[in-house]
Amino acid sequence: MPLNADRLFIVSDSRDSAEDIRRHLGGMFESQFFPRYGLPHATPTKYTIVDLDLTDGSYLSDLRLWLQRRPKDGKAIFAVEQGVLRQAVQAYAVGATDVLDRPLNRKMILTNILGDIESLIGISADLLNQSSEGVRAAAVALQSIWASVVSGTRVELNAVHAAGDVLVSDIEGEGLAHWIDVVRKHHSQTYQHCLLVTGVAVAFGRHLGFSSVDKQKLAFGGLLHDCGKAGVPVALLEKPAPLDSREAAVMRRHPQLGFDALRQADGIDPSVLDMVVHHHEYLDGSGYPHGLQAPELSDLVRMMTIADIYGALIERRAYKAPMTCEAAYQVLKDMGSKLDTDLVREFQPISRMQARALL
Repeated sequence: MPLNADRLFIVSDSRDSAEDIRRHLGGMFESQFFPRYGLPHATPTKYTIVDLDLTDGSYLSDLRLWLQRRPKDGKAIFAVEQGVLRQAVQAYAVGATDVLDRPLNRKMILTNILGDIESLIGISADLLNQSSEGVRAAAVALQSIWASVVSGTRVELNAVHAAGDVLVSDIEGEGLAHWIDVVRKHHSQTYQHCLLVTGVAVAFGRHLGFSSVDKQKLAFGGLLHDCGKAGVPVALLEKPAPLDSREAAVMRRHPQLGFDALRQADGIDPSVLDMVVHHHEYLDGSGYPHGLQAPELSDLVRMMTIADIYGALIERRAYKAPMTCEAAYQVLKDMGSKLDTDLVREFQPISRMQARALL
């Protein structure tokens, strides 16, 4: 699947070493291995990792000329032995933009390629300065979770638990329309979606008279439901156009990736994990990742699926205007037996909660 903007070349003496680097990246980029003698047949892409024996000078001149052809903002990261200054000096002389000590790991590679991880998953200043306490708490929780998933570290749910009461109180006090209006100011398409779905799910639970415990579960499910997208190539997450079939297949991995990232977290409720991994399942068995059918899908999962679809329809994207609430609700109705028709009917008052951002 070509993702030219985020394609990465691994130049190495060893295919095994290149495969190890590829495993560390965990699917964040489309990567391709090149032995040093294969470089004349390739055009440099935006990102290159070079893991070569720099003491062999026979090929360094050719490597330097090849790297000079990389894109203007391209990065060339060289792996060097820790503490061996001459290797770092040689790497920079050849064209390195940075050097990393061996052994390479996921966090150091991603941090270097993407810059500060917070630049990928950070919170916009406008969101922090102008939003309600609930939106701020939810955004901070999302940042914490995504940072853990991106860097491959153990997910801690403290920020999510801290946000739960605050955001539920905010939605109940200010209303869903206010929540949507504020969330629409977020620059990240992916974050905007997570926050929209969280607000819609909590408002839906409140409308149905759910207990505070179950509303908390819906809040956690909304915040966490798409965390697996942290393992999807960045170019897909923020692509300013619809995904093609191959890109969509990669995107469909995110529920399982989210489940895998969260299942070892301390204190994770099984019903929340269920929402994370199954929010794209349909009652007729046509969903993914497991093709479950109605008897296997809980009410919370069914509600999260409705909130997820509705949130996607009303959000702004570069390639489409948001649907009106009425049009988005009609899509839910038209999905028929794929969704719980009783819940869809109960959802209609939620769809009528107009936000200024939707007018």
